[in-house]
Amino acid sequence: MAADLGELLVPFMPTIRVPRIGDRVFKSECAFSYDSPESEGGLYVCMNTFLGFGREHVERHYRKTGQCVYMHLKRTMKEKATGASGGAVPQRRNGKVFLDLELNCDFNGDDYEYEDEAKLVIFPEHYEIPLPNIEELPALVTIACDAVLNAKSPYRRQESDSWDDDVQVSKHASSLRQLDNGVRIPPSGWKCSKCELRENLWVNLTDGSVLCGKWFFDGKGGNGHAVEHYRETNYPLAVKLGTITPDGADVYSFDEEEAVLDPHLAEHLAHFGIDMLQIQKTENGFTDTDVSPRISEWEVIQESGLKLKPVYGSGYTGIKNLGNSCYLGTTMQVLFSIPEFQRAYVGNLQRIFDYSPLDPTQDFNTQMAKLGHGLLSGQYSKPPIKSELIEQVMKEEHKHQQKGISLKMFKALTSKGHPEFSSSRQQDAQEFFLHLINQVERNSEGSENPSDVFRFLVEERTQCCQSRMVRYTQRADHIMQLPAPMEAAVNKDELIAYEVKRQEAEASRRAPPPAVRARIPFSACLQAYTEPENVDDFWSSALQAKSAGVKTSRFKSFPEYLVIQIKKFTFGLDWVPKKLDVSIDMPDLLDITHLRATGLQPKEEELPDIAPPIVVPEESKDHLMNNFMDSPEIDESAVMQLAEMGFPLEACRKAVYYTGNMGAEVAFNWVIAHMEEPDFAEPLVVSGFSEIDSSSSASVPMADNQPPEESVAILTSMGFPRYQALQGLKATNNNLEHALDWIFTHPDSEDESEAASDIADPEGNANISASADANVNAKANANASVNTNATADNEPNGPRVRDGPGRYELFAFISHMGTSTMCGRYVCHIKKEGRWVIYNDHKVCLSERPPKDLGYIYFYHQILS
Repeated sequence: MAADLGELLVPFMPTIRVPRIGDRVFKSECAFSYDSPESEGGLYVCMNTFLGFGREHVERHYRKTGQCVYMHLKRTMKEKATGASGGAVPQRRNGKVFLDLELNCDFNGDDYEYEDEAKLVIFPEHYEIPLPNIEELPALVTIACDAVLNAKSPYRRQESDSWDDDVQVSKHASSLRQLDNGVRIPPSGWKCSKCELRENLWVNLTDGSVLCGKWFFDGKGGNGHAVEHYRETNYPLAVKLGTITPDGADVYSFDEEEAVLDPHLAEHLAHFGIDMLQIQKTENGFTDTDVSPRISEWEVIQESGLKLKPVYGSGYTGIKNLGNSCYLGTTMQVLFSIPEFQRAYVGNLQRIFDYSPLDPTQDFNTQMAKLGHGLLSGQYSKPPIKSELIEQVMKEEHKHQQKGISLKMFKALTSKGHPEFSSSRQQDAQEFFLHLINQVERNSEGSENPSDVFRFLVEERTQCCQSRMVRYTQRADHIMQLPAPMEAAVNKDELIAYEVKRQEAEASRRAPPPAVRARIPFSACLQAYTEPENVDDFWSSALQAKSAGVKTSRFKSFPEYLVIQIKKFTFGLDWVPKKLDVSIDMPDLLDITHLRATGLQPKEEELPDIAPPIVVPEESKDHLMNNFMDSPEIDESAVMQLAEMGFPLEACRKAVYYTGNMGAEVAFNWVIAHMEEPDFAEPLVVSGFSEIDSSSSASVPMADNQPPEESVAILTSMGFPRYQALQGLKATNNNLEHALDWIFTHPDSEDESEAASDIADPEGNANISASADANVNAKANANASVNTNATADNEPNGPRVRDGPGRYELFAFISHMGTSTMCGRYVCHIKKEGRWVIYNDHKVCLSERPPKDLGYIYFYHQILS
C-alpha cells in the first residue's frame, strides 16, 4: 500500500511545499466564502499556496492554477450519546489534527463533542488518502502535512508581529527634563508653530512645542519641524496630538529613533495642562459620573429586557465580534443593505471570482463580494429545525442564535497598513466608513463604483466681512455632519438642576444623582448647520490683507443616499475626551430642499481672483534664493548617487534641482514620482522664475497664473506627483497652503498625462496660463450645471455626482454605546421589508423599540416620487 501511495503522489511531488517562515496557512476559512472545517463540505487547503477553499470553490482554484493536491479538513460536531458523563471534557479524535483551530464557542462543551478528520485529496479524480499515514507517505509529504496541520493562524501571527508588542520603555522617560515655561496646550485648534500645518502634530514633552512630523513618500505627514527642533535642542520625546487616551498615547523618541513607551506620560502631559487620567476607571469599570447614563444608554440601544424575536435567512446574517470590531460589522451591514452595493459585488460575484488574482485573500473586490454573499445568501443564517425547537422548549433553554460570519480575512485586508484599523482597539465607525469608501473608489476603476450614491457637492460661500464681497467654491463630500447644539436643549432647567446636584454630590463625596439627557430638536441641529462660521486666517483678496471672514455651506447636489453624522464627540477644556449625552428626534421623513445652493446672486460681488502671497520662513527663503535662480547650483554628489542607481543623468539633475538640493533621498522620491513622464530623461531647462523680493521677508510675488517652479518643487519634495502639485497650485491661484489642502481633498484628480499637456511649452507662459484658466473654468461650469432631476454622472474629469430631489426617508442608523469612540460598542438598526431589525454582532432580531433618538450615524434614501 505504501508503494501505491508513493507512486500515486510522485507526479505531484514538485507542487507540494512545506510551509516556510512567513507563509500564511488558511485552514479555518475559505478564500471565497465563509465555509470552514465545520461546514458540511469541510475545507480544502492547497498544498502549494496554502489557501483554503470550500467545496463550491476548490474546483475553480484547481482549474485556474493546475494545483492537484489538497488537504481536506472536516470537523463534525455531535451531541454526546446518552450515558456520557455530564460536564466531561469534549472528546477529540485525532487530537493533533487541528492544533490551532479553535472550538466553536456556540456549542456547550458539556453536551457536545467533536471529531476531526484530515485527508489528502488529488484532483481531478478525487483520490483520497486518509491522514495520518506516516509510514505510507513519502517523507516530504509527511513533513508538509504535519507543518500545515500545526501551522499558526495567519491572523494570530499578524497580531503577535504587530509593532505594538515590540514597543519598549524609553531610556529618557524616567529622567526627562521639563521646562517650567508656563506653556499650556489647548484641547483643539493646534497648528505647527513654524509652518502652521494642522495635521500630524507632535508635542515635545520638554518644552511643549507643537510641531509637525516628517513627510513621507506618499505625500502624507508634515515638514519635519519636530525633528528639526530635536536637532536644535536635543529634547528627545514627543507625543502625537489626537492619540491621547486614558490608556496612553503615541510617543516617539527622536534619540532612539522609534516609538517608545513612557510610564510617566500622565505626569509629563499634566505639566502642560493635559489631564489624561481624569477619566481613570473605577473598580466597577466606569467613572463615577458615568454610571447612570452609560447603563441606561446600553439598555436602550440594545433593547435590553425585551423579548426580541430572532430572524434568519437572506439579509439577516449576523457578524461575529472579533473583539472591538463592531464598528466594522455595523458599517458593512448597512452598506450591503443598499442595492447598489449588492449589485456591484454580489450581482457580479461569478465574474469577480473568476477574474480574481492567484491570492484572492489580498483582492479587495473579491473579499467584498465574499462578504456580500455571506450576508445576503442566507447560507450562514439558518433557523433551527422543528425538532431542535421542541427540544429547547422541553429543556427551557435560551432561544437558538445563529453563529454569524467572521470577518478576520476582510478586516486584515481592509486595515492593512492603517495604524488604527489594523489594531485591536475600538475605532470610530464614521472614520471607518470614509476609509472603506476610499478603498471602494480605488478598486472601482473601469467598473461600477457603488460609493457614488453617497457623494454630493457642497457649495461654500465665503464672505469678507469688511468688503462684503464673496467667493464661491465647491468640494465633494460623503457625509453631512450635524452639530448637536446643547444650548438648544428643550430641558435646560433639568440640565442645570442636575449639574448643580452633581457638583454638590462631588463636593460632599456622595453618589451622583440620576443623569439627565439633553433633548435637542432636530430642527435646531439643522439650523446650527446652516449658521455662518468664522474662517480662521482669512485672507481677503479685496483688501490684500487678512480680514474677518465667514463661511456658509449648502448642497450643490443631493445624493441618492444621505449619510448624517451627529457630532457627539468632543474634547473638554480639561482635555478629557467625552461624548455628548443627547437625544435628538431624528425624523423618518426628511426634506432639506431649502438647503440647495443658489450660486452667485445678482447683487453680490465676487472677490478678485488674486492670489495671496506665499509665506516663506526666513530660512526657507534663503534656501530658495540660493537654489532657485536662473543659474542654479546643483549638488553634483547627489546627482551621482542617483546616477549610480541606474537613472538617466539628466533626470537625476532635474530631481536634485526641483527638490532644492535637499539631498539624494528627497531627490530619489522625486525620481520615483516622475519616471513615467515623457520628458523624464530630457535635459533640464530652467525657465525665467519670479524673482524673490529681497526686501520682503513675507512674500514671493507671482508673475502670472502659471505655478512657479519653486512652489512646485516644495510640493514635489513633500512626495506629491508633479501633476498634482501643478493642479493644486492652479486651482488655488498659486497659494501654497491652499494648494496643499486642495491636493488632500482631491485624491482622484486628473491623470498625469492631462496635466502634462498644460506645460508642454515651458516658454509659453501666457498660453499656459490661459489654458489652465480655461480648464479650471470648464470644470467649474461642469460642476455648476447639475440638473436637479438628473441621475447621470458629471463630466469624467470631475467627481462623479448624482443629483435628485432633497427629500429622504430613514432606513438605517448606527448607534454607539460608551463615553468615546475609543471604547464601547456599536449596534445598527436597519429597516427591511417594512420592519426594523437590530443587528447586535451575531444576533439579529426584530426590533421592538428602535432608539432613533440615540443614533450616531443615520442613513437616508432619496424619495424620487
